[in-house]
Amino acid sequence: MTTAADCILAIDQGTTGSTCLLVNGELDVLARSTQPFPQHFPRPGWVEHDPSELWRSVCDAIVETVHASGVHPSRIAAIGITNQRETTVVWDRASGQPIHRAIVWQDRRTADRCHALREAGLEETFRDRTGLVLDPYFSGTKLGWLFDHVPGSREAGAQGKLLAGTVDTYLLWRLTGGRRHVTEPTNASRTLLWPLTARAGDGAGWDRELCAHLEVPPSVLPDVLPCTADFGTTRDVPGLPDGIPIRGVAGDQQAALFGQACFEPGEAKCTYGTGAFAMLNTGASPVRSTHGLLTTVAWQIDDSRAYALEGSAFMAGAVVQWLRDGLGLFDHAADIEGLAASVTDSGGVVLVPAHAGLGAPHWRPDARGLITGLTRGTTSAHLCRAALEGIALTVEQLIRSMIADYGTPLRSLKVDGGAAANNLLMQIQADLLNVELARPTMLEATALGAIALAGLGVGLWPDTGALREAWREDRTFKPVDDAPRLADLREAFARATASA
Repeated sequence: MTTAADCILAIDQGTTGSTCLLVNGELDVLARSTQPFPQHFPRPGWVEHDPSELWRSVCDAIVETVHASGVHPSRIAAIGITNQRETTVVWDRASGQPIHRAIVWQDRRTADRCHALREAGLEETFRDRTGLVLDPYFSGTKLGWLFDHVPGSREAGAQGKLLAGTVDTYLLWRLTGGRRHVTEPTNASRTLLWPLTARAGDGAGWDRELCAHLEVPPSVLPDVLPCTADFGTTRDVPGLPDGIPIRGVAGDQQAALFGQACFEPGEAKCTYGTGAFAMLNTGASPVRSTHGLLTTVAWQIDDSRAYALEGSAFMAGAVVQWLRDGLGLFDHAADIEGLAASVTDSGGVVLVPAHAGLGAPHWRPDARGLITGLTRGTTSAHLCRAALEGIALTVEQLIRSMIADYGTPLRSLKVDGGAAANNLLMQIQADLLNVELARPTMLEATALGAIALAGLGVGLWPDTGALREAWREDRTFKPVDDAPRLADLREAFARATASA
């Protein structure tokens, strides 16, 4: 790069922590910092974040990253943001104070509300307009719950005194010193309130009928801009000068699809983070799922849109965290690979990772985790291996549903996220799918997507072709034929899933 401003700062705001990366034009990571923040579980099935704790973690990560890089902030050409989707915040327009903790995407408190909407015959209305199913996963019913349970909030929202949004919207508002209340289509398309056919920036806006069904005042919702639009500039952000443009925003899974250079229809990725999220680019037209998947916006750049099919499993890396923190089977998450590899199979143990309900293609918020096949000979190693198999099997169900909807087999699957570093898990996944897995050198594909979008927004990269050339592979996992064992494993998991 010949310009003085040749770096991109990415903010990757996740479920358990906030990560910042500073990269140059060759996508070399100059520095990174991850700052965890507390998780709050006020009742079984409820998951909350304190927005002030979340914001503090972002600020701390920014300060540490910039300091560690030794890069003068004047070299930061733009900021890109990617975020945990569906997590919902409502705050006071004047004071900036949240009216309640943020309700996290994993939260299941609105299961009864979703059931009531289905009973009222609204499932197809929401699915047809938004590509989503009525499930507590999405933001709309979370917003409805907040307005139902915080006294006076619905009236205040209708009067324009409150603002609402997903985490990207809250961060943009804070980063710009309260000047911009905006979002973009990938996050908007996860709310149950944004029609798939709507174009960001065309003034069509949110679906007022769907807002009425969920009792959400449309006046609290942000403006929707394309993913590489001008989202404002920094103001009063610790560690940064005022005036840095924010030019790339996307929800974490769409950002990972973009960061993995899945720019052509039929290209797919799976991110193994807290949950596991598979996404397939379907091109310029949405593909309606008949196999329990979601249809969603992949991205919008200027007036050009891409759509995707998505399947979400709510527990992936979170299963490893539970084995570590809840059962104390090992000290560090990376230890699970060696323990699981110390046995040749799970000894008949099957673990269904439905601790937070079952997502696609089942959509059973009432389901709970299940372990079957325990014997006197079962060891912690068998449990660990069963956990990895359970994660891989939930992803297999997502991918097979995806293939059925799209009608074309996958040639390969790109993988990323923290758990993709687990070689045993990746080999089990390749075996189950009978598809090659391609793992990049940079596992933080969500952050890479935010970087790529921001870089396109300010012209550091001319087009997606340049980004595809910059993508670097670390390793390929080729399937190994073990059909009898895998068939037995699938059958046992199917039985256990049905009863979870």
